[in-house]
Amino acid sequence: MAESDKAVFLSYASEDAEAAARICAGLRSAGIEVWFDQSELRGGDSWDHNIRKQIRECALFVPIISAHTQSRPEGYFRLEWDLADQRSHMIVRSKAFIVPVCVDRTPDKGAEVPESFIKAQWTRLPDGATTPAFCERVAILLSGTEPKGRSAQLAPAHTAPPAHRRLHWGMVILLIALGLPTVSIIGWVVSRSVSPPATPKVPAAAGAPAATGTEKSIAVLPFVDMSEKRDQEYFSDGLSEELIDHLSRNPDLKVIARTSSFAFKGKNEDIRTIAQTLGVANLLEGSVRKAGSELKITAELIRAADGVHLWSDSYERHLTDVFKVQEEIAAAVVKGLQAKLLPPVVDTHSSTKNVDAYGLYLRGQYFVRRANDADVEQGIAILKQAIALEPDYAPAHLELATAYLYIWTFGRADLKSIASAHEELNIALRLDPQLPAARFLRANMAIVDWDWAAAKSQLEQMRAAGMHDAGVLIRSGQLARAFGQSEQAVDYFIQGLKLDPLAVIYHVQLAMAYQALGRAADCRAAAETALSISPTTVKAHLMIGLTELDAGHLDAARAQMEQENGEYYRLEGLSMVAFAQKRKEESDAALAKLISSYQDNAGVQIAQVYAYRAERDKAFEWLERSIAQKDPGMVNLKTDPLLANLRSDPRFKALLRKMNLPV
Repeated sequence: MAESDKAVFLSYASEDAEAAARICAGLRSAGIEVWFDQSELRGGDSWDHNIRKQIRECALFVPIISAHTQSRPEGYFRLEWDLADQRSHMIVRSKAFIVPVCVDRTPDKGAEVPESFIKAQWTRLPDGATTPAFCERVAILLSGTEPKGRSAQLAPAHTAPPAHRRLHWGMVILLIALGLPTVSIIGWVVSRSVSPPATPKVPAAAGAPAATGTEKSIAVLPFVDMSEKRDQEYFSDGLSEELIDHLSRNPDLKVIARTSSFAFKGKNEDIRTIAQTLGVANLLEGSVRKAGSELKITAELIRAADGVHLWSDSYERHLTDVFKVQEEIAAAVVKGLQAKLLPPVVDTHSSTKNVDAYGLYLRGQYFVRRANDADVEQGIAILKQAIALEPDYAPAHLELATAYLYIWTFGRADLKSIASAHEELNIALRLDPQLPAARFLRANMAIVDWDWAAAKSQLEQMRAAGMHDAGVLIRSGQLARAFGQSEQAVDYFIQGLKLDPLAVIYHVQLAMAYQALGRAADCRAAAETALSISPTTVKAHLMIGLTELDAGHLDAARAQMEQENGEYYRLEGLSMVAFAQKRKEESDAALAKLISSYQDNAGVQIAQVYAYRAERDKAFEWLERSIAQKDPGMVNLKTDPLLANLRSDPRFKALLRKMNLPV
């Protein structure tokens, strides 16, 4: 091999020579320089000098691990491994040097390899079958421009990941149904973006889904932006979301929702850890390199149990072919999982030939889903540009409707915004009546509008169509609670969590449903699960505090309320605990602050405090205000245990009639 500081050193046992030769050939065909000693006469002074020099100067060291290396207590390859391990201790931890490749099913745990090999993420190439994705990753590592993330898995596992700063809109809609005020949501978003959990953990809670996956289960991890300027994140995210949506249409597959699969964005977690956390057997990951209107997309399907690559491919296409690439990838995944064929794609206005319009749509979607006022306003402006170029592109109208609904709920809250949301949604449905996301948004808006019949009809249609969508199941649970069916709500929430196990607010919803049923232990377990995923989760400590309050453990209840992350929930809880402790002045003070600070968006919570204090007239006064304000928290009126002592009053039935709910 010529002298080079961009070379790859292959180290292997003689029994693995054929597999090593395949890896060498694959890398060289990709233009990567490889040092590969095929001599059977290894050893001697000359060999020792050359080997030490090459290991000292190579850019990447690739040890080939197998059952053969496991069974051999001695061998020259072990000397090579030791030399590479020693050099790794002199290299900054954030730089990849050791790139372990396993050519069979040898487990990494307990492997007879140096510790530095265990710390690095293993790549599995059965019998040395080298994939395009592997070659591209090696090339990126050699270039020194590797991004942080799953598609840079060859980097050491201890590389510090960047903070993730996005919030899925599905969670925002759910926050609406929970009645969370704008201030609490923004605080939640900020705290999640500044200090996300290093690895999401989901301890088993009562009724919570087990972290196991059937063979036909998959999570699509966010594709990594490999573009030269790293300025195409909106495009790589959009591609990942489209693949999730495409695969979710297959009733034969369990597909994890975006909220949970994107929780691992920017993290170098082991594939088995991710799969176990999400409860799936397979992962799809990849990368996107975009230059102008030209695309290079790589994708690979990995079986998590042993890391075997079930399928891998790369695509070099024009941007106008991106929809075809999405369909090809989805079809390959289905084939790889031996699932039933996807249903035929209906020819609709859900695709566009206008490259500029599609790029603007993805960019606008990216900003809207960041879920803060400034970004959503920017997203609206960009989406309007996309629609000007392609007026009949249904997804752009749908995303614009989503943005207007956010503005109405969390922004300006003017009637023009909600009217615009309805208008854009109707346009999207006219252009594409079968667009699943449009039907889903219509069901969401029906719940917000208290149009229960429309919401029920839409959700039933989507469930009957076999959609594997967590949002559909969670909204079905909300609707069940609105009608007083808490047991059914629990069933829907548990089903939804199987598809989106890291959606913290879904766990809070489950806790609320358990509370309505008087199942205190289950309520607490669900709330603790939410906190284990994100310690800054809003309303979780309140739920635990209420279980302590009901049990008469007043000091424990106060401790939980003081830890509550949402200020208006904290004030609500502290006011109730102080009242229970016969500290009337303290209770009054907390309630007064709650009213002065949040009277425009916490009417239900104010009413709950008054109801707890047996001040019925005041409680009804604030419930009436909540109806006038269309407070989303009113959706749980029939099953809210904090309002149970009001149900015998004729005014309670009057409230139900105003909300179009059965008395």
